[in-house]
Amino acid sequence: MYSIIVVPPPTTEDGRDPAQRRLAPGERLAFGRAVGADGLLIEHDGVSRRAGEITAQGAFWTLSNLSGHQTYVVENPEGAGEHIKVAPGRLDAPVPFEFSRIVLPAAGDLLPVEVWAPRHDYLRAADEAEDGAGFSDGGVGGGGGGGGEPTAPAFSVDRTKRYFAVLAALCEPRLRGAPHAALPTVDQVVERLRPTWPAASRTSVQWNIDYLAVKLRLKPGPETAEPGPRLNGKKESLVSLALRFDLVREDDLLVLAVPPRRALR
Repeated sequence: MYSIIVVPPPTTEDGRDPAQRRLAPGERLAFGRAVGADGLLIEHDGVSRRAGEITAQGAFWTLSNLSGHQTYVVENPEGAGEHIKVAPGRLDAPVPFEFSRIVLPAAGDLLPVEVWAPRHDYLRAADEAEDGAGFSDGGVGGGGGGGGEPTAPAFSVDRTKRYFAVLAALCEPRLRGAPHAALPTVDQVVERLRPTWPAASRTSVQWNIDYLAVKLRLKPGPETAEPGPRLNGKKESLVSLALRFDLVREDDLLVLAVPPRRALR
């Protein structure tokens, strides 16, 4: 069963799109400007003769950087700027993204090689009871689990509350495909929310931002005696945390949409 699909740079010199390459678990694909017939040929003077190697590992893949001096960047196109760097000479660096783009610096050009990992492995439904039925202290298949207290959620958010709409408005620019966009000001958040929350104001939005900082444990709660350090860059910290742990996804931006008006009778 193929688990990894490699999509070469968009076009070859003759203008044709090169064929995709499919790898089964354990298979390797070398790439560069002078690889054999089984490799991925990238005809660019700025690419090393043997630039790197991709290895399929089931539900993920690894990248070896065979360049002696050039760092490769692997981007997550859906991850609001998420990326990893693979240093020169690094072997078998694991890549966790489902959709990835290897960016190869090549004499002033940036060549993209896309890698898809569509295979997803999950626990069987029968093994997915609360807090991991079928698990024990010894790991998977230990015969325990299913009993005891349920695990408390790491972050508890209610997507029907005002504070979540505020968080979604803060995250929206980066979720819309601008991973390095400046965050909206409080006034811009107010204007973004006003169609669905006419009473929104600077005070109410700022209150919700402060509440989120406590709720997501960026600041200690009022029940603690210590006020904690002043949190600078509060909005940046909230958005970074929300995007890193998928507390807000692109689908969640529906909370900002104005519901359609009912047709007049």
